[in-house]
Amino acid sequence: MVAMQDKPLAAVFHQMGSGSGAFPPVVENYERGKTIFFPGDPAERVYFLVKGAVKLSRVYEAGEEITVALLRENSVFGVLSLITGHRSDRFYHAVAFTPVELLSVPIEQVEKALKEDPDLSILMLQGLSSRILQTEMMIETLAHRDMGSRLVSFLLILCRDFGLPSSDGITIDLKLSHQAIAEAIGSTRVTVTRLLGDLRQDEMISIHKKKITVHNPVALSQQFT
Repeated sequence: MVAMQDKPLAAVFHQMGSGSGAFPPVVENYERGKTIFFPGDPAERVYFLVKGAVKLSRVYEAGEEITVALLRENSVFGVLSLITGHRSDRFYHAVAFTPVELLSVPIEQVEKALKEDPDLSILMLQGLSSRILQTEMMIETLAHRDMGSRLVSFLLILCRDFGLPSSDGITIDLKLSHQAIAEAIGSTRVTVTRLLGDLRQDEMISIHKKKITVHNPVALSQQFT
């Protein structure tokens, strides 16, 4: 097998389905807000995110749902069973944060590919390391009781993971509704609309066709420290 670091991860997923007796990857599409899997669902497939963003969250007994990660394109998820070494049910609630396109393969095929090529294991670990860092940042964000600080922290995470340099600053390459932002940070649409309006009035951000541009991330972070 060709060294995995020399190949796009999407090509690796397609290759997993090319062997004898293997099933080709399934293309799955979800509209924004649709559930990909629930906590407690059987962990039968591993997912590769081709387009869009996926929100992972934990649901607690009281009904509270906490966002732990926002996955970007070229992310792999649904791999917890591979880490624990035994088949387990889903731990997270996975939801399409934007319209998404996924590739999915049976978990047995991923296990086989990991055993055959250690380079793939390294790629998986690199992706998981990045997600763990983002999860820690999300936890810090949600620790803010003040919703203004919580929103700013969330925007800075999006700048890091989804930002594109532009003439006006950093444009978050996601079409974000106020409701989607509110759900991610545990707020309400009305509150998010008001807070975004304040940031626009202060010329910290601008919004065009639901894409947010942060004009100066450093200044924004300093204002709310």
